Amino acid sequence: MDRSNLEQLASRLRAARRISVLTGAGISAASGVPTFRDENGLWRRYRAEDLATPQAFARDPALLWEWYGWRRETLARCAPNPAHEVLARWSRQDERTTVVTQNVDDLHLKAGTERLVRLHGSIWELSCSIGCCEEGRTPWHDARVPMPGLPRCPHCEAVARPAVVWFGEMLADADLRAAVQATMCDVFLTVGTSSLVYPAAGLVEQARHHGAFTVEINAEATPATAVVDLAIHGAAEVILPEIDRLL
Repeated sequence: MDRSNLEQLASRLRAARRISVLTGAGISAASGVPTFRDENGLWRRYRAEDLATPQAFARDPALLWEWYGWRRETLARCAPNPAHEVLARWSRQDERTTVVTQNVDDLHLKAGTERLVRLHGSIWELSCSIGCCEEGRTPWHDARVPMPGLPRCPHCEAVARPAVVWFGEMLADADLRAAVQATMCDVFLTVGTSSLVYPAAGLVEQARHHGAFTVEINAEATPATAVVDLAIHGAAEVILPEIDRLL
């Protein structure tokens, strides 16, 4: 880890009026959040792109809820790590700091992050799977682990679904607007994200267009490495606390 890069970023952060951070799966790795293929042999037979779709849910909701049940039980044992805690503290100390996450684990919320933008929803919230159920469109919190059978919409009794954005679905308008608004900042950090999934991957490009100093913090190089102003490669749970100490 190049100390001069950390000091350069700390200097930029001190001078910034507005700071935005985009996070991905890498920030939660140290919390024990598994990747899709970790630990459970059952799911090695599937690709996330084949399971996390409206079509897969319509075809076999019990299979989808078996998968999400496993994920929820795993996440229930996870806690925020130092990277989450640093970003949460920054968000509480300055309302001009915005955290946008692609993660559905809610570890940012558990750490106390304020004004969090959850681009892909939350695995701890459900919504109705029937499009004509107006009341069920608004997600509701459900943290039951394990889930007792197929959950039902409290308004129409249809099978409920995780209130997350699946492949092929549009992001919620309000969340997308908030994420785009966050690109109008002085410093834009991407933390633990592969910068491959759009439209989130395009946010760093928009931030550069608006004149932000852009930074990548990730375990390894990504497609964004060549376009950001500063790339720092290493574990987020190590790098962010070190930057925080320099502020």
